[in-house]
Amino acid sequence: MQAGLWEGAVAALAIAVFSGWRDWRRARRENLDAVGIVDWPTVQILALIVAAILASIAFTA
Repeated sequence: MQAGLWEGAVAALAIAVFSGWRDWRRARRENLDAVGIVDWPTVQILALIVAAILASIAFTA
């Protein structure tokens, strides 16, 4: 069970890194009218929260 929690924490951390990269690209887009539908900073924050929760549960398990 502990290995699954760590895997989930790593996956959430990977999503946070990916969303940070996508937000960086969105901020530097050339066509300012081409907006996306995903709010990448919110995705990044939620992924970091999930990673922290899963890591803390894995530490105590």
